[in-house]
Amino acid sequence: MALDGAGSIVRELITAIVGHREFLSEIDGLIGDGDHGINMAKGFSGCGARLDAMDASQAAQLPAALQQLSQALMDDIGGSMGPLYGSFFQGFADVLGREQEMDAALFGQALARAVADVQEMGKAQVGDKTLIDTLAPALQAYRQSLQAGAGFREALQAMEAAAEAGKESTRHLQARIGRSARLGPRSIGVLDAGATSCWLILSTMSQSLQRRLAQASA
Repeated sequence: MALDGAGSIVRELITAIVGHREFLSEIDGLIGDGDHGINMAKGFSGCGARLDAMDASQAAQLPAALQQLSQALMDDIGGSMGPLYGSFFQGFADVLGREQEMDAALFGQALARAVADVQEMGKAQVGDKTLIDTLAPALQAYRQSLQAGAGFREALQAMEAAAEAGKESTRHLQARIGRSARLGPRSIGVLDAGATSCWLILSTMSQSLQRRLAQASA
């Protein structure tokens, strides 16, 4: 799949996050400050403005669009989520920026780099009730799918399913990191907002890529 012309994937991510702004803030309000959706929508909308200001041919390049998304999130979102998500998309941009085409192996490398960067920055582990509970199983499922001989589309589907299961797993976890950790056992029974927005991002990315792969093979 050509990276030139795939910058519209970032536009689809913007639409998904902004469209779920109230949903994400509602989840966050149960055990947090209730502003996760508002902040995420602010950062992603800021990326949209940056892309609008760019030369159209440059904005159409997926690595360049991801770079703009990373910078917008770091600049426009306060707290920990801006740097965490900024590093996530920067990891993708760094790996993809050296290439012209993306296949299943390259996407796996970019995803692995992005997840590693988030873990390095946030220090969270699976079970801490954070976005890592979505990211880690999604990466593992993607890798295992490829190792089993699956194609790009099938591996993306495995990643998406694992991301959703990981997001759902946070409902039964006690928060160990962040402000919600102060609630102790009272944090059990509610989805983690970061894990939920991460699932939305991976799901949207997966579906966007699958559509392009299907069009390319038609």
